[in-house]
Amino acid sequence: MRRADRLFQIVQLIRGRRLTTAEFLAERLEVSVRTVYRDVAALQQQGVPIDGEAGVGYRMRAGFDLPPLMFSKDEAQALVAAVRLAQPQLDEGLSGEAEQALGKILAVLSPTARAAAESLAVFAPQSGLDAATRERLARLREATESRHKLRLDYQDLSETPSLRTVRPLACFFWGPSWTLAAWCELREDFRSFRVDRIRSLAVLDERFRDEPGKTLADMNRQRDA
Repeated sequence: MRRADRLFQIVQLIRGRRLTTAEFLAERLEVSVRTVYRDVAALQQQGVPIDGEAGVGYRMRAGFDLPPLMFSKDEAQALVAAVRLAQPQLDEGLSGEAEQALGKILAVLSPTARAAAESLAVFAPQSGLDAATRERLARLREATESRHKLRLDYQDLSETPSLRTVRPLACFFWGPSWTLAAWCELREDFRSFRVDRIRSLAVLDERFRDEPGKTLADMNRQRDA
């Protein structure tokens, strides 16, 4: 078990009992009592309101709502990097939610971990997606989640236009381009559509359910065969 995971477990175990001894924690986590002493001391130094001491027992201070996760400096930096790299390639809604989520994570870090995360020298150019592709990507994502069929006015790489009714299954990012993976009712097969080549789209009232041979798992199996 990673130390970060063990610290999280210690917090949860102490929260769930009126008084928790180091021996109990050591047995549950399969570590030494000395390791428990060090871990609890580290949590207290990070501001976690654990009262008590070695040889007596620990309890969580009443009325304090702890964040559900604890992140190490390296984990926090990885999250910052992931959000920075992803934001230019996401639709406006997801990009904003990612920024908000990252702010919540940074707010509960120790000062040292937060400073290290915010000073991470990893960035992505902000050019990213054009406004039209962002808007289409958001609508495709929402239709995939709500399982509504789509009507696409599509133009392929050879500039050939077509109208397709599809079951949206997933959106994939391939470097500079996004594609929609879907079951195409015209071709009666799986197809991928570049989002930036969709000229227009309409979300239909008709919803779809998983059917054998037409799911994302089926598509992945077909691709890997």
